[in-house]
Amino acid sequence: MAARSQYEELARQLSAVGAVKRGLARILPAECPGGSAAVLALLRQHGEMRISRLAELLDVDMSVTSRHVAHVAERGWIERSPDPADKRSRILRLTPDGRDVLSDLNRRTTEMFAHNLSDWSDDEVGQLNTLLARLRDSFVCRGPSGCGPGKHSGDCRPRHSGSDNDAHTRTPV
Repeated sequence: MAARSQYEELARQLSAVGAVKRGLARILPAECPGGSAAVLALLRQHGEMRISRLAELLDVDMSVTSRHVAHVAERGWIERSPDPADKRSRILRLTPDGRDVLSDLNRRTTEMFAHNLSDWSDDEVGQLNTLLARLRDSFVCRGPSGCGPGKHSGDCRPRHSGSDNDAHTRTPV
């Protein structure tokens, strides 16, 4: 176990990550805020799904998820179709326009990191990716089901009431 001073320094460093998050927010087009980007990215990553599943993946309330879904649907980036198994529910899926928006977001994000981390080696960027994923999993898997580190089942996330910014901070673009 690390010394208390190392955890204190980690807390300071993670607070400073706000600068990175603000940099990511600045590169998003005005019509695609972070919550919208998160919706699109999760639909690309996991495929079509119900809004309830999307809310679980975003780790925010259904009301927050509904606002994000309405925003991207109004722009034609996703479609909502009746669920054949339950006509009261809707299945969300990306449209070609949504895929185009994601491609643009990925390009913007990649260019920003490439510019800001140009003096980092490939190994250093890889180490950061590995450690950040491990850090995330250490928190995600400490939810109510207690699955523990390294045993993430995908269903052990703690729930947050969330604000629009919560989804933005976890934007997996």
